[in-house]
Amino acid sequence: MTNTTRALMGATALCGMAAIAQAETLTIATVNNGDMIRMQELASDFTEQHPDIELDWVTLEENVLRQRVTTDIATKGGQYDVMTIGTYEVPIWAKQDWLVALDDLPEDYDADDILPAIAGGLSIDGTLYAAPFYGESSMVMYRSDLIEEAGLEMPDAPTWDFIKEAAAAMTDKENEVYGICLRGKAGWGENMAFLTAMSNSYGARWFDENWTPQFDSPEWKATLDDYLMLLNEYGPPGSANNGFNENLALFQQGKCGMWIDATVAASFVTGDDSTVADKVGFALAPDNGLGKRGNWLWAWSLAIPAGTDAEDAAKTFVAWATSKEYASLVAENEGWANVPPGTRTSLYENQEYLDAAPFAQMTLESINAADPNNPTVDPVPYTGVQFVAIPEFQGIATAVGQQMSAALAGQMSAEEALSAAQDLTSQEMQAAGYGQ
Repeated sequence: MTNTTRALMGATALCGMAAIAQAETLTIATVNNGDMIRMQELASDFTEQHPDIELDWVTLEENVLRQRVTTDIATKGGQYDVMTIGTYEVPIWAKQDWLVALDDLPEDYDADDILPAIAGGLSIDGTLYAAPFYGESSMVMYRSDLIEEAGLEMPDAPTWDFIKEAAAAMTDKENEVYGICLRGKAGWGENMAFLTAMSNSYGARWFDENWTPQFDSPEWKATLDDYLMLLNEYGPPGSANNGFNENLALFQQGKCGMWIDATVAASFVTGDDSTVADKVGFALAPDNGLGKRGNWLWAWSLAIPAGTDAEDAAKTFVAWATSKEYASLVAENEGWANVPPGTRTSLYENQEYLDAAPFAQMTLESINAADPNNPTVDPVPYTGVQFVAIPEFQGIATAVGQQMSAALAGQMSAEEALSAAQDLTSQEMQAAGYGQ
């Protein structure tokens, strides 16, 4: 081997080492929902396009994710370069200058294609601070075969009275078929997301116009009584421990007659893992004739914390994961029905998607039916459908959710849970200076 050859080989090795040294690692915190798991499985497409960017995934259960990313960004911990956060956090954190603005994404990203209802919740003064990975409302998913056997027909827009009737008719506990599955697991984004949306349709609200808590109102009592009745009489055992993923598994196993939950679940209850895939129907979330449905509005989104030392790489990843091209990648690998829903107008104009996804139109109608600016029957000083868009809400609603879950588990009465919720919410709001 000549000296020249050795020199060339050495130079090549040094270049390779330099390339490795220059590779950036993005630490991505995300939730353990099916769409995010699929994103990780398809991420080789991204790393092939961007060999200079490595991905380190931190995948967490919903309540744990919220706690960790909130703590990290509030303390400037710097653990994550990309965070999966929701419609609640984005405007609050953006106003604190905790998030990087996404106003310079590539032109072909086509931010104008994002559904207005979804984009509005992720923006401040028209500037996007998080890119929606999937958007959702909530709706009724039901076993069409069991409804038919019960001699009933699910309306496109059911009432809560019909839901009670259908839950009773479809319950067959001897064969482990339960008329209804609902979130019971404590958490501001678990049982309180459902209960808050449900309470809106009952005429309840978290606060009156003076920020006085309203858990001592007859509307909240009616909400909680019906919720407890539905799950205690027609729900599966251990409902107090069931969140989104637990109820999804029960429905896929054929054990739920109805499940009122996130519209994003539709592709999973009709997918390959579902034993009842060809027996599922969809309807709008129920109402009580008061002008509000019990459905929410949410987007799981990718945001970049201010201060990350990998901002450009993070923007490159966020743009890839929430792009039209990513939707096409999912369609190519998993079929159009499994494309992350609820984010782009173009998806609901795509005939291939509409043909493959029998739930598409109901999802879009549910998203458009939610009004975060006017979420309740009576006026309120806050925005947000299944949450109150104030920083204190996360801690307060987590504590309230524990009271509601305890009532469901039989550890206290509905009256005791509501009284505790009223007291603790009043104390926290007074300490924070609301209504003074």
